[in-house]
Amino acid sequence: QVHLVESGGGLVQPGGSLRLSCAASRIIFATDAMGWYRQAPGKERELVAAITIDSTNYADSVKGRFTISRDNAKNTVYLQMDSLKPEDTAVYYCNLRMTTVARNYDYWGQGTQVTVSS
Repeated sequence: QVHLVESGGGLVQPGGSLRLSCAASRIIFATDAMGWYRQAPGKERELVAAITIDSTNYADSVKGRFTISRDNAKNTVYLQMDSLKPEDTAVYYCNLRMTTVARNYDYWGQGTQVTVSS
């Protein structure tokens, strides 16, 4: 079992910035994929950004504004969010996907609220 704890959410004005953090309860393995998802009211959960040992990918809606990074020494993944827009308002969830020969295991944090409003 892996526990993930997000922090850094809050209320910010349009155009502002926030940095989300996700601390894992164990070492992040090189084979683990980490990601940030979000879910707005009435909408499905969607992938925002993901990072592996050698790649990153982003949803089109956040490219150029958000940056995902990982610090394996601190067992932490970050999401730097700049130029925030009202449509970025959602609960943001951290995900860790552990890959084994048999199957993948997905672990989720409890979520952190991000509200972009003037």
